[in-house]
Amino acid sequence: MLRALAGGLELDDDRARIDVDAVHDYLSNESYWARGRSRAEIEQTIADAARVIGLFDGQRQVGFARVISDGVHVAHLCDVYVLSEYRGRGFGVELVREAVDNGPHAGLTWTLATEDAHGLYERFGFSQPNPRLMERRARG
Repeated sequence: MLRALAGGLELDDDRARIDVDAVHDYLSNESYWARGRSRAEIEQTIADAARVIGLFDGQRQVGFARVISDGVHVAHLCDVYVLSEYRGRGFGVELVREAVDNGPHAGLTWTLATEDAHGLYERFGFSQPNPRLMERRARG
């Protein structure tokens, strides 16, 4: 999948095009959810993901989303970001739309975790967890 967006930007799910260094820099230094992850950990999560989508301005990667899935029943959206200078122009919406609505996992049950983007995800049908959902956080 390669999809053109306004302003000459592109969405692309070609795993080989993902700039691992750029993703690592953002996730380990800028994000609240993955601060301190090693480059090797980021590289492995990209390699093992069901799908990765990059947001590109020319050759520069300016956004990212990763999907984890069993391919049959469930999918989990994670590591979604758009660099600050590209926010507020709908690129995050298109990144999530591509991951959740347009890909091979569109018909599955989706989960995600966020502290600050509830409004964005509600646009795609996400809601607060139900009483059956439980979580075991990583230890360490």
